[in-house]
Amino acid sequence: MKTYKINVNGKAYLVEVESVTETTTPTPQVAPKPEAPKASADGLKVLAPMQGAIIKVLVKSGDQVRKGQVLFVLEAMKLENDILAPVDGTIAQVLVEINQKVDAQNPLCILR
Repeated sequence: MKTYKINVNGKAYLVEVESVTETTTPTPQVAPKPEAPKASADGLKVLAPMQGAIIKVLVKSGDQVRKGQVLFVLEAMKLENDILAPVDGTIAQVLVEINQKVDAQNPLCILR
């Protein structure tokens, strides 16, 4: 154990510091980047990220959409959450309507 004298704001303090052995810290695991959504033969299903109620439907079947475009607005815990298009495509089918309650991972529409 070593003793050090430390001055703080004009006042001297004696501090004892104990020597410890070095340990290696584990390397943090880096999560893999999520892959871009992939469409199946049926198309890409856009899923609800959480439970809530659909308060706006901003697309209809046949609409062309761009990645990042707002498709729906989902209200959850009094907050409005925009549901965005994950990729460019065409709305093949809208599976929800205004005021419909949805659970997490429920499909909202199919993109092709």
